[in-house]
Amino acid sequence: MFHSGLHSFSRLMISLTLAAGLALAAGGAKAQDKRQNAPGEFDFYVLSLSWSPSFCEEAAERGGRSQMQCSGRPYAFVVHGLWPQYENGFPEYCQRPAPRLNRSIVSSMLDLMPAPGLIFNEWDKHGTCAGLTDRSYFETIRKARAAIKIPAEYLDLSQAKTVAPAEVEEAFIKANPGLSNAAVSVTCTRTRLSEVRICLSKDLQFRACDEIERRACRRDQVTMPPIRGG
Repeated sequence: MFHSGLHSFSRLMISLTLAAGLALAAGGAKAQDKRQNAPGEFDFYVLSLSWSPSFCEEAAERGGRSQMQCSGRPYAFVVHGLWPQYENGFPEYCQRPAPRLNRSIVSSMLDLMPAPGLIFNEWDKHGTCAGLTDRSYFETIRKARAAIKIPAEYLDLSQAKTVAPAEVEEAFIKANPGLSNAAVSVTCTRTRLSEVRICLSKDLQFRACDEIERRACRRDQVTMPPIRGG
């Protein structure tokens, strides 16, 4: 059952996934670190929190199949991934083929990452670069997410909200002591807020990083669609 949504998820997420994967490369292969995808050899993490209502509206516009994430439980910010990063560029697919992901781990992560296909993809592309077992990697994702407090105004958004990206950043900074503008950024599509990305050290402390700011949303205002389901 866990693989049933994998292919449709991949199609629906292709633009977001490619953007997320390539956004931090800052120039592609020429920006790649000399460590060249050695598992565990990286400088910091980026925790990416996706605004689920934006994803679901985009999925609906594409005419894709209904996703677990987009029906039933009302999701707000969900975890897109925890991505090992170099100071310039990032590793990916550090083990080919990736070690098989235990299905019990997939089940255990659905509260934070409500799409089985996403969980499999994140392990293959990013988790294999962390130098951790599959269980330890997803435990680290859970710890990273637990370290972030979502601003209260985004926990139960019942109506669409127009926001400035800087306003969202400031809300996260206010809710999370120690977080600075240099460690958080917002990404967007043409009209909607997509993700909040936060830089964390290997021991999950806030840290500054330049890469996420280079790819931050440049629009003055974007929309946060309301939370679905309920």
